[in-house]
Amino acid sequence: MTKITIPWWLTVIIILETLPMFLGPLIALREPGMAGGVGTTEFVPGAMLYVARNVAVGVALIIAYVLRSAPMLFALIVVRLITDLFDLPSMLHYGIFTNVPLNVSIFLFLYYIPAVYALVYLWKQMNGEKAKPA
Repeated sequence: MTKITIPWWLTVIIILETLPMFLGPLIALREPGMAGGVGTTEFVPGAMLYVARNVAVGVALIIAYVLRSAPMLFALIVVRLITDLFDLPSMLHYGIFTNVPLNVSIFLFLYYIPAVYALVYLWKQMNGEKAKPA
C-alpha cells in the first residue's frame, strides 16, 4: 500500500467529514426525535441504523487517515458524500431543521464542496498525477 502525504487542508476536510459521524449519533442518542422523527421520544430501530452507519464510517475514516491510504480515503469520502446527499433532502422533507438556509449552507460548504475537493486531490494522488498544493 502506498502512503500519501496528507496536506493540512485535507486533514481539515477529513475532520469536517468525520466529526459529524460521531456528533450525529450522540445527538440521536440524547434527542431521539432527531433520528426517529418528529415527536419520537424513544430510541427507535431507524435511529439505531443511523448510529451504526455513522459510527462505522467515522471509525473507518480515522483508520484510513492513520494509514494514509488514498484509495481507502477516496472510497470512504464517496460513501460519506452519498450519505449526505440522502440525509439533507430527508431532513428537509421531515422538517427536522428549524433554519433551512443555515443547514443547507452547512451541508454545501462543510460537506459537499470539501468532499469534492478532497476527492479530486485523492484521485490525482492515486493516479500518480502531480496534485497542486493549496
